[in-house]
Amino acid sequence: MSTPRSAKPQPAANSVLAALPPGTYRALLSGLEPVTLAFGEVLYEPGEPIRDVYFPTGSLVSLLTLVEGRLALEVGLVGREGMVGVALALGIGVSPVRALVQGSGTALRMNAARFRKELQRSAPLQRELYRYTHSLMAQITQTAACNRFHRVPARLARWLLMTRDRVRSGQFYLTHEFLAHMLGVRRVGVTEAASALQRRKLIAYRRGNITILDHGGLETASCPCYAIVKHMRDGKHKARSAAFAGRA
Repeated sequence: MSTPRSAKPQPAANSVLAALPPGTYRALLSGLEPVTLAFGEVLYEPGEPIRDVYFPTGSLVSLLTLVEGRLALEVGLVGREGMVGVALALGIGVSPVRALVQGSGTALRMNAARFRKELQRSAPLQRELYRYTHSLMAQITQTAACNRFHRVPARLARWLLMTRDRVRSGQFYLTHEFLAHMLGVRRVGVTEAASALQRRKLIAYRRGNITILDHGGLETASCPCYAIVKHMRDGKHKARSAAFAGRA
């Protein structure tokens, strides 16, 4: 279960909040509660009310779609670049996905009622969340195509790179079983894919501990989906920075 933290929230640690004008962010502060999200914690289930939204600052959350109520496939990944609970920003009060904490760490939490009020009265918050929602939609659609058409080693490389970008580290803990659920393949498929990347000295993998050894090589081994989504996200950040520079 998520637990409150005593540290003051740091706006720069989450890209959506960091992009807000200072006055807008200050207005949100009293409603933002620092929490620690635990690995394996389920924030939402499909069809259940969204009671809180989360702005990850040091955690990682997988968005999963369920098949026949039990088989899960990852369709999106949210880290410090975004927000968990974007359906609420679109006026939908229930979650379409399971939101599962994949990387434990910090986040800023706001209850749904306060979030609705802040969104209604803040054009800058609306703008940043709509931009992020567009990027997340692009990620979800690209992931769907990737899961259908690309081979498992390339998909695994893409997924590891996306995780690296969001936790800002080349080292993290992920079991074969967990990766199998995320990629929608059997566990043996993940074992074979991880072994292939390890033989090429792109990663080191032992008892769930993954270290990226060759970042450039892993990007080459990845399918094009990683670069497509990354360039779209980076392009939006650059456009946003230019807009703020022009306004200054």
